[in-house]
Amino acid sequence: MTDPTHLASLMCSRLCHDLLSPVGGMTNGVELLADETDPMMREQCIDLLGQGARRTATKLRFFRLAFGAAGGFDAQLPIADVKELIDALAAEGRDIRVEWTIGVDGLPKAAVKVLLNFGLLAIEALPRGGTVTVAVEDSGSAHEIAVRAEGMRIAFDAEVGEALDGRIPLESLNAHTAPAELIRLVAQGCGGGLQHAKSDNALVLGAILPHGSGMSAADA
Repeated sequence: MTDPTHLASLMCSRLCHDLLSPVGGMTNGVELLADETDPMMREQCIDLLGQGARRTATKLRFFRLAFGAAGGFDAQLPIADVKELIDALAAEGRDIRVEWTIGVDGLPKAAVKVLLNFGLLAIEALPRGGTVTVAVEDSGSAHEIAVRAEGMRIAFDAEVGEALDGRIPLESLNAHTAPAELIRLVAQGCGGGLQHAKSDNALVLGAILPHGSGMSAADA
């Protein structure tokens, strides 16, 4: 059984790691701005600070829904909000196109967490760019999510796949594999499951999340 305190500490480590780069960039920009007197250079520093602030805000909004307990007690979150966050994350300095096939207007929090984390894994799997295809449907009894990343070189750590399968012991989890463990627990709490498959040029992630089940793992 996963120790929630240990998992929470790993998720905090992951957040700190992912936020360090944009926050560090803003810190450097402030230091340069304080010492710079040339108007053109100061304008460039301000532009860099703006970019860093936007990147940080995007990541915070994304992780608030993907890892946290955002959304209050609403049964559904708008799919448009989820789409906006994944599109924004994909646009951060990468040659990645996101294509959507959406058959729902909203999703329960559990499905939102799974979809956002799948989107993150797909984007990170395309270091040289490519296409992320997202499909979300409601079969009537379950929400079905499929995310495909396709590009020249797929970067998908085997340990992340093992975490999605529930094959990594608690003591072997780390900040890199913890998000996969989180969404595995979310899917398990819904009575659903996750699937994944990788080839040289593609990564496919899938989830079936039955309606009407609890989400105790995601509410933590």
